[in-house]
Amino acid sequence: MALHRVNTDDYQQQLDQKVSRLQEAYASYTKLEPEVFPPPPSHYRLRAEFKMWQEGGRVDYAMYKQGEYKKPFVIEEFTVGSERINELMPLLLDAINNSEILRKRLFCTEFLTTLGGDALITLIYHKQLDEAWEAEARALQEQLGVPVLGRSRKQKIVLDRDYVIEKLEIDGRTYQYKQVEGSFTQPNGEICRSMIQWVRSCCDGSKESDLLELYCGNGNFTIPLAEKFRNVLATEISKVSVNAAQENIAANGVENLHILRLSAEEFTQAIDKVRPFRRLKDFDLDSYDFSTILVDPPRAGLDADTCAMIARFPRILYISCNPETQLENLAELTKTHNIERFAIFDQFPYTDHTESGVLLVKK
Repeated sequence: MALHRVNTDDYQQQLDQKVSRLQEAYASYTKLEPEVFPPPPSHYRLRAEFKMWQEGGRVDYAMYKQGEYKKPFVIEEFTVGSERINELMPLLLDAINNSEILRKRLFCTEFLTTLGGDALITLIYHKQLDEAWEAEARALQEQLGVPVLGRSRKQKIVLDRDYVIEKLEIDGRTYQYKQVEGSFTQPNGEICRSMIQWVRSCCDGSKESDLLELYCGNGNFTIPLAEKFRNVLATEISKVSVNAAQENIAANGVENLHILRLSAEEFTQAIDKVRPFRRLKDFDLDSYDFSTILVDPPRAGLDADTCAMIARFPRILYISCNPETQLENLAELTKTHNIERFAIFDQFPYTDHTESGVLLVKK
């Protein structure tokens, strides 16, 4: 079975249904009309992962329905993927099918691209990668003009680099981000830009106070927000993301931002002085005057202790990739705060998935 394209003619209707559904879900907490941010209806996804279907000496891109892993949907065109992904897909497939070394036991291919056209291809195998594979992969890299990375069990072979550089134009300034393969990055570049601009607009007039951000990743929100505050403190648990964030801070010339490698739960324990952390031995949390906290948690939302901790802040910016868990947290947060702004970000058109943002201000 071949999967060709989404029907972009239906997009507005689908978006309207999502907005209506979310308005109803949030009605207990706010009567605000949501600010709605749609992406382009096609070519919006900057990263993609395909299983590789091997049959009759040939390999094809494929996807599967959950639980039906013997019924592949062969991917001939991927209209939700970026134009760069669609440009590279047939070129890569032809090259792989012309090389037994590259094709043999290949089971997954990943594309990571940017709005500016930078790209990285990762080939993942059920075999150990040797010198013969590396020679073929280097030839492939030369042919495509794109960095290629190989992965197998306990192997990661980087031929050139394992990251892309994204550049986002936001409010008249260009921000640069190193985005590392295998770490979290926003999949929809235009929606990412909209989310950053919206968050920045919620922080006007905060220059005399400080910002705390939890789950900061590679500094996606943190770096463009830094100029809105006197000082910024951010936390992230992933070592790869923290390292990328430090490089992004330097690349963007930000001087009032400090990142701690702590989970949200650990930071809550630290600020509540539940226990000391060696990573904070020379760090004075009490020197900050936080007016605002920004959280963008994983799908599970905020744990009870973190939720209670952020309720002490005058202003809470809460970006969510799962409205269900955000609503659970809002049941507590709206006891102390009012929702003053409400946004819907359609990160994944043609799916039930929607992202939301709220600005809560202390009652």
